[in-house]
Amino acid sequence: MTERRTSVPGAADEVIGEFGTLLSTVALLERIAGRELERRCGIRHAAFEVLLRLSAAGPDRPTSMGELAGELILTSGGMTRLIDRMEESGLVARHAAPGDRRGRLVELTDAGRAKLDEAMRVHAETLRRHFAGPLTGEARRGLVESLRTLRAHAREELELR
Repeated sequence: MTERRTSVPGAADEVIGEFGTLLSTVALLERIAGRELERRCGIRHAAFEVLLRLSAAGPDRPTSMGELAGELILTSGGMTRLIDRMEESGLVARHAAPGDRRGRLVELTDAGRAKLDEAMRVHAETLRRHFAGPLTGEARRGLVESLRTLRAHAREELELR
């Protein structure tokens, strides 16, 4: 009995394998980062991302729930559940959006800023150990430059700013 191959031979296999290596590596590193944030800071990676985005928006600019959901690629229901948990923990506060009866704005609380500071320290330590640590400085710079090139190409292809 002969074995049937369903894959495309040659270079196509190689590029598919390389892309798979990229995706699986990113997924594993993200799992490590999420595990450390949860273990050491008591927050999930998605909550860390919300804290980062709210901080970047600035203290005088609350962010809409829809804007956050779009940036984090979450459904409105998923974002609502995440913000509910973060509000219960005192990390964020929600307010009605002026001029929009259904709209809600989210902003960081003092506790949220403190948690973000703690999480940033933990995240940086984790990335130094598991992303930067296994690579030489030269290898990391080459990797990052290659990723920037790929990102720029993808953004151009998708007509993103």
